[in-house]
Amino acid sequence: MDLHRPEPAQAPVPLVERGAGVTLWRQIAQALEAEIAAGRIPPGGRLPTEQQLSARFRVNRHTVRRAMEELERRGLVRIEQGRGSFAAEDVIDYQVGPRTRGSGGFARQNREPSGRILRVAEVAADDAAAAALRLRRGRMLWLVERLGLADGRPVSLGRHHFPQTRLPGLPDALADGRGSITRALAACGVAEYARRSTRVTARLPSLEEAEALGHPRNRPVLVTEAVNVDAHGIPVEYGVATYPAGRVQLHFEF
Repeated sequence: MDLHRPEPAQAPVPLVERGAGVTLWRQIAQALEAEIAAGRIPPGGRLPTEQQLSARFRVNRHTVRRAMEELERRGLVRIEQGRGSFAAEDVIDYQVGPRTRGSGGFARQNREPSGRILRVAEVAADDAAAAALRLRRGRMLWLVERLGLADGRPVSLGRHHFPQTRLPGLPDALADGRGSITRALAACGVAEYARRSTRVTARLPSLEEAEALGHPRNRPVLVTEAVNVDAHGIPVEYGVATYPAGRVQLHFEF
């Protein structure tokens, strides 16, 4: 074995050409796109910072920002507020079926599912929650906000509503079950539950949703409204979940 084999030559650093008939930001976008396509920036890999790209291409940061916005618009990169820019990964399937659980079938896609409870609060049922749970408006509910993750990255923000009178011990059960809603429901006497209905819409995210999901506010999210029922067909949960559309696609299985 040759221990002194020279390192492979690095790809030449492309410089923008002024007066070439192509705008500077577009040339930068094309150069970065070529690097992503060639695998020099792998899926999920972090791109250089604006400051680094400005120095590399000898342009101002506004020009770099315009190039990054174009790459994001085309779905080639994702920009996470406060974290940086990353090459886009493959879209994750979130599987929706009669027995949908928080992991969404990620393990079958070689993804590591996890999640954390953001808060548990008492809220009065609004019209949507009351209708879904067959309660009068204003009845007290448990609201459980949970952030779902795959390989440590946010993929869903769920707001789960439960009837307080039926599940009085839910907050304690969540703590004992390490934040698992399925375990908490089982501890409260609901060992089996199934999806009765799911409605899907799309819209722009709120500021809270964008920050939690690391998702730009100018790109749409998928929103599901779902009702889960127990073995007797009685509603036990009304959930509203938000998914970053460029990162997750919903796959319905029945």
